Amino acid sequence: MIHLAKRVIRQTLNDKRSIMMILVAPLLILTLVYFLLGDSNYVPTVGVNKDTVPDSLVTALEEQDLTIKDLTAKEVQDAKGYLNDHQEFDAILNLSQDSGTTIILYEPSTKGTKAANEIQTAMASLNPAAKVNMNFVHGSQDQSTFDSLGYVFLALFSFFLVFIISGMALVRERSGGTLERLLMTPIKRGEVILGYTAGYSVFAVVQAIFIVLYSVFVLQLSSAGNIGWVLLTMVLLAVTAVSFGAAISIFASSELQVVQMIPFTIIPQVFFSGLIPLDLIPYHLGNLSYIMPIYYGAEAIKGIMVYGDGFFDIWGYLLGLAAYAFLLYMINTQALKKFRQI
Repeated sequence: MIHLAKRVIRQTLNDKRSIMMILVAPLLILTLVYFLLGDSNYVPTVGVNKDTVPDSLVTALEEQDLTIKDLTAKEVQDAKGYLNDHQEFDAILNLSQDSGTTIILYEPSTKGTKAANEIQTAMASLNPAAKVNMNFVHGSQDQSTFDSLGYVFLALFSFFLVFIISGMALVRERSGGTLERLLMTPIKRGEVILGYTAGYSVFAVVQAIFIVLYSVFVLQLSSAGNIGWVLLTMVLLAVTAVSFGAAISIFASSELQVVQMIPFTIIPQVFFSGLIPLDLIPYHLGNLSYIMPIYYGAEAIKGIMVYGDGFFDIWGYLLGLAAYAFLLYMINTQALKKFRQI
């Protein structure tokens, strides 16, 4: 037993990827969590019409952790339209004799919640019994967490599962000698990558369709836009995931090594997929999202399902996914030549 334990320890110590997974990966993930979930210095911006708001309330609002901006009576009256066009505002406070005191938010979010809490604290300091109504441009106060973040899980599950399947399958192809025998024929390296990508993409597309239809029609995940654009986005995301899995498989010599790559390649993307508002992340770390394919898919799906966006609103995200897939294709082709020397 002792000899077996010693052999396992020696093998693990000789495997640099295992050591990285055991020692480095937890520290990397914990550091990301520290930065992403730590205290944020974000200060919400609230719009008010100071002509209709008592001076005492304006003073109380200014004493809170808020940025107060003066709006015209017309802008406050059309608060939802104004928030839709000026998303730098987190909330608008409207005091009306007809509807009472209303806080209008763009959508249920961390930023909106912080703005609403600061406003309510200011009002409670003047009148503890004050009643406040909440309205949203998109979504509602009583919607479930699944309705708020369902679009993120659509992107995450599709990308992660397809990545695992394609990455492991390609490693198995190479370790079994199938890839080497194939490349002994006149077929080009680029055609090999395209062939594998197209083959596994078929199953990725089927999976994407099933996930979207099940979520919308069975789980009743609401969608403000056309689910056809959601399907298109999921298909592009799935194809990108296949290319991503192929890239990882080229640098891995076994299925275990593909799994060992997950803490460094997939888990960081989860934090930048929309689960946490990117502009709340300190030190401008939110900009790292632009190098992560899940970000483009999640943002496109959010635009469609939450805001009702169409093609001309999400085309930039779709282009980002297509560009990412093309870049991975080029990397895969060159890496296949350099590392396998075939």
